[in-house]
Amino acid sequence: MSEAVSQPNSIKKILPLILATAIFMQMLDSTVLNTSLPAIARDLKESPLNMQNAIISYVLTLAVFMPASGFLADRFGTKKIFIFSIVLFSLGSLFCALSQNLTHLVISRVVQGIGGSLMTPVGKLALIKTFDKNELLKAMNFAIIPALIGPVLGPLVGGYMVDYLSWHWIFLINIPIGILGVTLGLKFMPNYKSADVDFDLKGFLIFAAASLLLSVSLELFGDLQNTTPVLVVFILGFLFMYYYYRHAKKDESPIFPLNLFKVRTFRVGIVGNLATRLGISSVPLLLPLMIQIAYGQSAVTSGWIIAPMALTAIFGKSYVIKILNKFGYRQTLMINTFIIGTLICLLAIPDINTSLYWFVPIIAVLGFFNSIQFTSMNTISIADLRNFQTSSGNSLLSVNQQLAIGFGIAFGLIVLKIFENTDLIHGEPHNAFRYTFLTIGILTIISGFVFRRLHISDGKNMKSKEE
Repeated sequence: MSEAVSQPNSIKKILPLILATAIFMQMLDSTVLNTSLPAIARDLKESPLNMQNAIISYVLTLAVFMPASGFLADRFGTKKIFIFSIVLFSLGSLFCALSQNLTHLVISRVVQGIGGSLMTPVGKLALIKTFDKNELLKAMNFAIIPALIGPVLGPLVGGYMVDYLSWHWIFLINIPIGILGVTLGLKFMPNYKSADVDFDLKGFLIFAAASLLLSVSLELFGDLQNTTPVLVVFILGFLFMYYYYRHAKKDESPIFPLNLFKVRTFRVGIVGNLATRLGISSVPLLLPLMIQIAYGQSAVTSGWIIAPMALTAIFGKSYVIKILNKFGYRQTLMINTFIIGTLICLLAIPDINTSLYWFVPIIAVLGFFNSIQFTSMNTISIADLRNFQTSSGNSLLSVNQQLAIGFGIAFGLIVLKIFENTDLIHGEPHNAFRYTFLTIGILTIISGFVFRRLHISDGKNMKSKEE
């Protein structure tokens, strides 16, 4: 029996576009700073390495506040929370553009992050509640395109705006997109509420503390001079996670019920998302950095080198449903993760004298397989959730994805710093990037074995009829 709420066709047509708008804004802002950091650092008189705080603060804020998104949507309605989140995100973008120093920028990014932490999960929740399971794959497939284009378009847009305008415009671009999102939301966003709502404040604070401590510790691991305080923070994060587990066992309505993890497809989807995104998330940061630092090219050049990923991601979208219908989720995800890991390893082959055009076909093919990966992981995670699990399960999946992106960015930089401090690179910064790509590529290949836990028949209720 369908758990979706019947809605007019006009809403079903526009709703994926509304979610796509939210995802695009969030993903663009997660990555637009990648090529712009050197220019912003010069203007704010900061070291480029310190500027990663502006990236990490945004991602951490998303991870910390996302657990509350399901409760707020159930309590106040998906429409109100979604519109509020876009307004807050747009205001944060304006504050970022007006920032006079790094502290201002980090605070503004936190405001953006609070808006972003509600925007995408609430949009996805409305989508899940509106579409039947056999329609959801197709709707999600459309809405997920910006998640693939954002990390690619971000560096390109950032590069052009930095080189030809000023870095302030990378944030101001969100204002018209936000206005479009609010306009569509007011007219087409359904307002789902839940009669039985009880917010687990204690669980929220414990889980938020665990997420924050784990993320901060991973980011601080880049400081290899003094690892003891970092390890203490890391262990504290795990202790808080265990504390949340104990709390969730006793509490009648925890923010993330433990029975979510009894759903095998959800459990595999969560672990798979975290494991495979470690490598995938670091590539859009590391490749532009390598092209600018090692090859001495401009921000625009680095943006264009990875731009083909966006085109092939859109192309790949039209094949996802056919591939999943033919091979199933288990086989698709295992093979696809192996291919992505191999492609990341191939980025390590060119030496400093090799043409930059070497990277273009690899990045183009990577975009196609990323498209398959994200759609498959997102839909299998929610395939078997019951109606009463949808809000909490969707929130936890969104938190997990943002933590994985944050971990991926931090992990990539940690590996890069480790290789920079070894004799393996022979004084060539380019070699540090090569070893980093090889390391994260191999780890991505290994992560594909997570999907062995899926059954061949998993996801059959998500099969979509092609038009």
